[in-house]
Amino acid sequence: MTGISRRTVLMAMIALLMAVPALSQDFMWPKVLIGKNGEVQVYQPQIESFAGKHLEARAAVSVKANGEEGLVFGAVWLSCDLSTDHEAGTATLERVVVTAAKFPDVEEAKVEEFSRYLEQEIPQWDLVISLERLTASLDGVASISGQDDNFKNDPPVIHVRTGPAVLVLIDGDPILADLEGFDLQYVANSVFFIVKDQKAGAYFLRGSGLWFTSDDLGGTWVVTDELSSELRKVSQKIDEEEKAQAEAQKADADNLELNKDSDEPAPEIILSTVPAELIITVGEPDFAPIEGTQLLYLSNTENDVLMDIASQDYLVLVSGRWYRSKSLTDGPWQYVDHADLPADLASIPADSEMGRVLASVAGTQESQEALLGTQIPQTAEVDRKTATCEVTYDGDPQFEKCGDDVAYAINTDKSVLLIDKKYYCVDSAVWFVADGPQGPWAVATEVPAVVQDLPADCPVYNVKYVYIYETTPEVVYVGYTSGYYGYYPYGPCVVYGTGWYYRPWYGHYYYPRPVTYGYGVHYNPWTGWGFTYGMSYGWLHVGVSWGHPYHGCWGAGGYRYGYRHGYWRGYNHGYNHGYQNGARAGYRAGYRAGERQPNDNAYRGREDGVKRTGDVGKQTRQRPGTTDQKNNVYSDRKGDVYRDKDGQWEKRDNGEWSGERDKSRDEAKPQDRQERDKSRDQAERQDRQERDKSRDQAKRQERSQRDRQQLERDRNSRQRGNDRQRQAPQRSAPRGGRGGRGGRR
Repeated sequence: MTGISRRTVLMAMIALLMAVPALSQDFMWPKVLIGKNGEVQVYQPQIESFAGKHLEARAAVSVKANGEEGLVFGAVWLSCDLSTDHEAGTATLERVVVTAAKFPDVEEAKVEEFSRYLEQEIPQWDLVISLERLTASLDGVASISGQDDNFKNDPPVIHVRTGPAVLVLIDGDPILADLEGFDLQYVANSVFFIVKDQKAGAYFLRGSGLWFTSDDLGGTWVVTDELSSELRKVSQKIDEEEKAQAEAQKADADNLELNKDSDEPAPEIILSTVPAELIITVGEPDFAPIEGTQLLYLSNTENDVLMDIASQDYLVLVSGRWYRSKSLTDGPWQYVDHADLPADLASIPADSEMGRVLASVAGTQESQEALLGTQIPQTAEVDRKTATCEVTYDGDPQFEKCGDDVAYAINTDKSVLLIDKKYYCVDSAVWFVADGPQGPWAVATEVPAVVQDLPADCPVYNVKYVYIYETTPEVVYVGYTSGYYGYYPYGPCVVYGTGWYYRPWYGHYYYPRPVTYGYGVHYNPWTGWGFTYGMSYGWLHVGVSWGHPYHGCWGAGGYRYGYRHGYWRGYNHGYNHGYQNGARAGYRAGYRAGERQPNDNAYRGREDGVKRTGDVGKQTRQRPGTTDQKNNVYSDRKGDVYRDKDGQWEKRDNGEWSGERDKSRDEAKPQDRQERDKSRDQAERQDRQERDKSRDQAKRQERSQRDRQQLERDRNSRQRGNDRQRQAPQRSAPRGGRGGRGGRR
């Protein structure tokens, strides 16, 4: 070799291989089940229907019975429930029932024998599918679109800055309360730690190890180290609390090779008491073209900002909603319906810098997958005897009307509803019921039907996405979909939040309600929805850890660290240096940082009552083996088996694939083939004439065409799921215990 050594090439190849995540055995298909009567290979199921957590599917199988030569291919129909683990990215097929089987190449008696064997064998095995494959397989099963609820899309105030900045939100007019144990007051209705030192006549803000001060909340904030004795006591307490978080924070920075520069400038503080968002650029806005479109994108920001050259409109994506303006810095901004967006948005290359916005562009594969993802629940099995619920009110229980025949409690941090003289509470995605607002609470066995009619302007709207699937005298099978966390299917795409402003409660305690804007909520195809707001998440450590119920503003899922291009891109611990490294690190680094997030499963946060969720309490079954066989065998709806051979369909018939049969024909003598072809052509002409005369035969032909189209869809979705699974970084769910809590609502 010239110029580059073999060792260099070898090291580069090793690095490339290490960068590609290995697929877990649990995710591989086909599955190999070895039983006492022989070996069964089960190919990836093709979903026929999906509702709640119940799934109906068919799957191609091959059976090699003991003492028999060769493989027998057929199809089985399965009815099962899903047990999902969103932290590990898996779904396990539970309570599998083989409802039917078909083996076209064997006699009826043998079919009965195979069917009985499969009915006994398949339920004994641990059949796991990745959520990437499952989501892709749902495409085409049902038409899924967002509910036509009355969401609000009024634009927030959008601030644009060309240097480091932090958006500090206060939920309405500031509410000052005494800080227990100190001669200070704090702003109760903010997730940020803001205190007022009355002796100094100034406000102080703590964030990322710095103190800022201002004479007025809406004034100019500057960094200070001049603290009163009371503030120094507070600062010492904060430092002690942050030590426990420092290791995780450093690990995230190391993950992206980010280091806090000693000359890193202090950020500008932007304080807002109304819904707002912040766009930060590294220097003056710098737009770059998007290949194949008449669009430009803002290249020196982590925000999603485009410019449509034809209309000269700026487009900003916020909480899954698009807004446009003729001026980036001055507004005004207007909501843009999906039908009115530039058509070029759908032409943005998926692998480009702005490919991430495709999930919010109607009609794209990415938006369809995001919608499908909202249909897959996180499931759990709850013990009716041991699950408990405690509700605390700030004073006597107070209720306000919320939709027809429903009232909700306004002075508690729990979601409590009064329906038909019964009280219901949703606590960590479990429904409870009581005869009075104070309890005692018992696990509910059904959800009142009126809950599905809750309007979007109701602060407890999200509980309509918490379900009870089935009950027994001992347990309740429950689950929730993404709407419980505030990620809603809305029209052709998914949005975060309802857009409504929900008035918080403040008495002796402050109970906030979920907000839509203010935290840079955005979608990442690997980690889902997350939050950002300019600087590192160290800005929120104190407000949360001091025990105030601030989680309410982030909904049931609590705060999720957000990743756009990577982690801490832009000004997050590194300014320009961090911006470049964060961009290069990409989604995978952001995902690795996100593996520690404990709130992908609300049931892990429960201290009692959860018998099974994810891997907790999972039953031990036989683990199937894997094979080097391709996952390329399918069944149509009639049970005929097909193989995808290099993009061409081959049907299994008389013990061989049609492609193999065609090959044997090619090897026959030309004259024999000509005679057979002639005879076959005559027969086919006669058959076509008969089919043309018969309406029933025409209908069968139409059904056959539909089956072929379904096979094509199944093949495309399987390939898509396989690609998504390979691209996704490896996930590792917490094992053998409960994770930390997100918000509990």
